[in-house]
Amino acid sequence: MQTVFKRYEEKYLIAEAQKNALLADISGHIVADKHSEYIVQNLYFDTENWDVIRTSIDNPLYKEKMRLRCYGEHVQESRLFLELKKKYEKVVYKRRVALPGELLSDNNVQDIVEKKPSQISRELQYYMKTNSVYEKMYLSYKRCAFTSAEDKGVRITFDTDIRYRMYDLELRQHERGISVLEPDQTIMEIKMWGGMPPWLVKALGDNKIYPVTFSKCGACYTKHVIMQQKGDVA
Repeated sequence: MQTVFKRYEEKYLIAEAQKNALLADISGHIVADKHSEYIVQNLYFDTENWDVIRTSIDNPLYKEKMRLRCYGEHVQESRLFLELKKKYEKVVYKRRVALPGELLSDNNVQDIVEKKPSQISRELQYYMKTNSVYEKMYLSYKRCAFTSAEDKGVRITFDTDIRYRMYDLELRQHERGISVLEPDQTIMEIKMWGGMPPWLVKALGDNKIYPVTFSKCGACYTKHVIMQQKGDVA
């Protein structure tokens, strides 16, 4: 299991028509990911005053966040990943430990991590203690993933149906929560170990697809604040 990542990331907010046209243009260069389509569930950690997300929204050169992630719907049968994600400009560094899903029923994340003797688990403990973070937001989405047929270091994902909730902070019932994107919108992410291949650069230009600054948890928090101001928060 890979526990340390370093890669470049670009994000794009696209319409369904753009997604379909792009996939048609690059179909000869990509293959479906091993799991192809799946649900991603996350618990994001933050401070009492949302300092982590508020900093992320300001888009600084350096930022970091911690999340507990599950791939799929059945947490008890899954491995969970507690991740510390750091980003400097467009370079993402991710360090994570795997946690058995069944342990969460009787234990909290902090207790489980303390029992894992590794350098990464110590880094996660240090981050939790020094920043006083705890579970603050549930966030889920549906993901469709592809990799380059020529270069496995290039990965393209399409995320739809992004939902969040600030209550019932457990990795379950992904269909519950407040939707963030419009029905026709998709967040596309291109993740690379090195440079972007020419065929992908050309296809993005031909379909007028351009990178944007976008944070899923930032978008959820922003919508939450707006709804609070309107007195419309569940």
